Amino acid sequence: MELKTLTPDLAVAAQVRAADLHEIANAGFRTLVCNRPDGEGNDQPLFAELQAAARGLGIAMHYLPAESGKVSDAQGREFGALLAASPKPVLAFCRTGMRSTTMWALSQAGTLPLPEIIGRAARAGYDLAGLVRRLANGGRTPVEVADASHEVVIVGGGSAGIAVASSLLARQPGLDIAIIDPADVHYYQPGWTLVGAGVFDATTTARTLGSVLPRGVHWLKAAVAAFEPERDAVILDGCRVVKYRQLVVCPGLKLDWQGIEGLADTLGRNGVTSNYRYDLAPYTWQLVQKLRGGRAVFTQPPMPIKCAGAPQKAMYLSADQWRRAGVLRDTDIQFCSAGAVLFGVADYVPALMAYVQAYGIQLNFGQTLTAIDGAARKAWFSQTGADGGQTQVVREFDMIHVVPPQKAPDFIRVSPLADAAGCVDVDPATLRHKAYANVFALGDAANTPNAKTAAAARKQAPVVAHNLLAARGAAQGEARYDGYGSCPLTVARGKIVLAEFGYGGKLLPSFPRWLIDGRRPSRLAWYLKERILPPLYWQGMLKGREWLAEPEMVG
Repeated sequence: MELKTLTPDLAVAAQVRAADLHEIANAGFRTLVCNRPDGEGNDQPLFAELQAAARGLGIAMHYLPAESGKVSDAQGREFGALLAASPKPVLAFCRTGMRSTTMWALSQAGTLPLPEIIGRAARAGYDLAGLVRRLANGGRTPVEVADASHEVVIVGGGSAGIAVASSLLARQPGLDIAIIDPADVHYYQPGWTLVGAGVFDATTTARTLGSVLPRGVHWLKAAVAAFEPERDAVILDGCRVVKYRQLVVCPGLKLDWQGIEGLADTLGRNGVTSNYRYDLAPYTWQLVQKLRGGRAVFTQPPMPIKCAGAPQKAMYLSADQWRRAGVLRDTDIQFCSAGAVLFGVADYVPALMAYVQAYGIQLNFGQTLTAIDGAARKAWFSQTGADGGQTQVVREFDMIHVVPPQKAPDFIRVSPLADAAGCVDVDPATLRHKAYANVFALGDAANTPNAKTAAAARKQAPVVAHNLLAARGAAQGEARYDGYGSCPLTVARGKIVLAEFGYGGKLLPSFPRWLIDGRRPSRLAWYLKERILPPLYWQGMLKGREWLAEPEMVG
């Protein structure tokens, strides 16, 4: 028989028979819970028969039956109490295991996060999509009432969400739009590279979210728990229901600081820093200034990550500062990347390699940071060999700049909107969901194979705005996104390799080569990054002004 694990203490299974009990006992189970009523099937053994046989094997057995599709809130609570009081591990069963899984899920509502409950069930082969409202409501059946309803609902108040809202309003003023985001502050994250290099002050990269939202947009300050696209509904924490006519999903990526053993315990001290967090970027600059030799390690996790060039930007700017301070030759710089190449678009690699060589940087490809001990100043990496085998590499450090692994938020990964990798499944050109015609996605959590940058979102927002309105009959033709992304690679203070490219690595320069040749370091590109792009972000992109971002139209 197949036993499906939900937790270390609980597994579920389809109908158990007397012949299965020895196998169950040998697997170490001490308690059985029957969730199937006697007499439901013609070939079903009675509970009393199984109980007598289980008793002879030292297994306790309990009867908590529920009709198929009719598990009550009370049964969920009773299951939780039974699970807590019983010798473990426990095996629960019904006809398929679904009722047992449902009871467990209801018993955990309010204890485990909703995405974790849904994810554990999904890994065991059970789809709890129909249960999300009850789970979000603490395991209680909610009253079927929508708390709010809007023509367009946007999940995420980051650069992508605000840009698409502004682009929509620029095309159709007065459109009923709501943005869902629990944050208080909106950050200009591309500026954190320069904060970590002492160029920007961190406070210039932050504004209150309320101050940058477009006028007339409704702000729902709450966290999303789940999606019900078949019912055109978003479920918020606390089981509040928001209905929509059209949905735009752009919550960004989740930074998994817990994904590296020991990292969360040492961030911001012991020489461990990251420009991927607002409060840590200034610490990067402190470390760079204080370092007078030793080993500096810079890491890059597997894709996807926000701005694939950001790990290198921190490294080049730090190396340039050490060169200026006269300590570069005493500094061992190690770049440890999970990837196989320095940069994914080959046209830019020669310019980057020139700086790698000038700074004396040691490149270590196929290495993923797995653990860190800040107090001991040691980091552990998993090394992937040519044959695919794994070995462990240990490095000591005086300073380490860590980029955490990243993934779509949990409520995306376990939702009907996600693909197999956990990102929102959209057409890469139109950014419309492949299964739900009234759902669009853009930004980092969409499964488009482009660089995850603010520049990409700037190009995607007009595409989504036009196609959403076209679906409403308020615009003509189809807008298409070409995969554009921009990565201003800060190779030195005052010099940038301006990488601009689209799907397939096709170069998509915004300027003529006589002005800025992105394949070569440029002072003008630095001026663009330092002086032009921040106001372009705050006053252009977030205001719906689509300078150099007009979408390609078809039809």
